[in-house]
Amino acid sequence: MAVTESPEALGVRPFHEFDEANATWPRGDRLEAIREAADSFRRRFKAQGQVVATRTIDLVTAGYPTRFAFGGAAKGFNPYIGITNRMIIVQFLDFEGGLKTLVWEPTLPEGSAQAPFYQQLIGRYGEWLSENVLATEHNSVAGALDLCGLRPENVDYVAFDHLHVQDMRLLMGTTMPVEAELEPRPPLFPRARFLCQRNEVDTFRSPHPMQWAWYVPGGMDHVIEERLVLLDGDVELGPGVALAATPGHTDGNQSLVLNTPDGVWVSSENGVAADNWHPHLSKIPGVKREAVFMGVEVILNSNTLEDSIDQYDSMVKEKALADPNREDPRWMNVLPSSEMPRLRRQWPVVPSFTYGGVDYGRIQAV
Repeated sequence: MAVTESPEALGVRPFHEFDEANATWPRGDRLEAIREAADSFRRRFKAQGQVVATRTIDLVTAGYPTRFAFGGAAKGFNPYIGITNRMIIVQFLDFEGGLKTLVWEPTLPEGSAQAPFYQQLIGRYGEWLSENVLATEHNSVAGALDLCGLRPENVDYVAFDHLHVQDMRLLMGTTMPVEAELEPRPPLFPRARFLCQRNEVDTFRSPHPMQWAWYVPGGMDHVIEERLVLLDGDVELGPGVALAATPGHTDGNQSLVLNTPDGVWVSSENGVAADNWHPHLSKIPGVKREAVFMGVEVILNSNTLEDSIDQYDSMVKEKALADPNREDPRWMNVLPSSEMPRLRRQWPVVPSFTYGGVDYGRIQAV
């Protein structure tokens, strides 16, 4: 069987509120068009209904260069901060009324360690230091599912914001043995469809030198392709759940959009802290000053700069889609998929506000 080219066949619906905004020229006029489109979409999206349940589970905290995290703006002593990758489990009703389960960001550390950037960290600092100081595992993917009473076969959909540091062979399974292995790899999620933007899959299979360091070499070779669903832009999976195209950090970046009892949440790795989307509120040395000096409203997570203007526009889109946080309405509900925690060792580069997770309702096995 082949890749699924028509997500509509699975009940996944493209939406088009942003089509005109995406085509707006010159670029300076696009931001207002994006905000208007986000307002239109959010009103329709919220009227359709909310997710049934969602839960966030910490997987691993990994070292990440401070200079990338805030586009070189943050001033600190430690060249590395930590970012905590979180898996989000979402249960929702599809457009036919069936209960579905989506797993967002099920990162496997053994795959991530094969990305060239982290391979070079291991080479520089040694395996023990890299695994025990620069990285801390909190839960496995299987363990996170078990905490929610789920098994891998209960999962209908899997998605990532982008495929940096992912070895998709471990998740999707392969049709041929990998390297010295004797048998093809079995899929971790035997029933799940993987929802990826077409541009992201193309990039993974043939990265440019500016993209190379973050993609696992051969990480999509011989994957079971009938598990792969190619998306070309914004889609809705059901009432209260959407994947919004947010290119820039990578060509095929996408963001999870959820309607919950606390309003609309958006999640991606365009930033690693609330400070990225709200630099004028930031207490991190250098971040607010950079935003004011440059006249910008967001500060990019910049380990790749495939198109920094697109990433800027995408972060504005995310912030415009999100509702204000109920704990502090100055901050919009934009949850980094890998969020910087408050660690003493990275002082004074500590987040000004942390979200922690998105948890509502009760996950159930189906």
